[in-house]
Amino acid sequence: MTLSDIFWKVMFYCAVALIVLVAVFPFYYAILTSFETGTAIFRVNYLPESFNLDNYRAVLGGANFLRSVANSVLIATVTVAGALLLAVTAAYALARVRFRGRGLLLMTILAVSMFPQIAVLAGHFELVRFLGIFNTPFAMILSYTIFTLPFTVWVLTTFMRDLPLEIEEAAIVDGATPWVFITQVFMPLLWPALVTTGLLAFIGAWNEFLFALTFTASETQRTVPVAIALLSGASQQEVPWGPIMAASVLVTIPLIILVLIFQRKIVAGLTAGGVKG
Repeated sequence: MTLSDIFWKVMFYCAVALIVLVAVFPFYYAILTSFETGTAIFRVNYLPESFNLDNYRAVLGGANFLRSVANSVLIATVTVAGALLLAVTAAYALARVRFRGRGLLLMTILAVSMFPQIAVLAGHFELVRFLGIFNTPFAMILSYTIFTLPFTVWVLTTFMRDLPLEIEEAAIVDGATPWVFITQVFMPLLWPALVTTGLLAFIGAWNEFLFALTFTASETQRTVPVAIALLSGASQQEVPWGPIMAASVLVTIPLIILVLIFQRKIVAGLTAGGVKG
């Protein structure tokens, strides 16, 4: 290995270390702050100075925080299930069935995701009121599914196009129906893409704030992001930064665990179709 190779290798690892530091440091500092109380919260420190669990007790002892966590789990899980079910069937039609306007339809589906949430909020609110699902989990499930589907359909369609046609032809010879193709042939092969899109949909539904704030009116129906936002007091001096940091850490840890568990599947799903030959 030449001196130039060593130099560029060191530079590469330095760049990786810098990226990791920028990505991880905010969460690390939130953990430190969550164990501080009183004026210690406002002192800048980069190493733990205390290990006080009062902030966590205050959050977990709250009247509706655990209920908000349960709401978020329910809404995110149902959103993922519904989005994947619709996306798999749509991806099969877009990837395997030949019909006029297939490419235009796929681009239209993708174009839906270009609209920011605030641009469709008023119309979506009227739809929620018309359906009679305001202040219910169904309002968020419907909203999140609509905004999750474009990306999910696009990824699964790309992945399904790369699957060998011989597999489908063999299933047709055996008398399999399209539903059998999807559930028993394609879905096991789509596992990396399903994990990737499902996890991204779960994270999106778990972290979403605007729709959750707009479509809920009671504390028992709120999701975690809204519950954390409403921990704030009436003025800057009354903001309970310690409990807010503790709540943020509590709701972030499950996502980190999920990503670590499925990291190999996520990489396989995101890189599917990226290499030809």
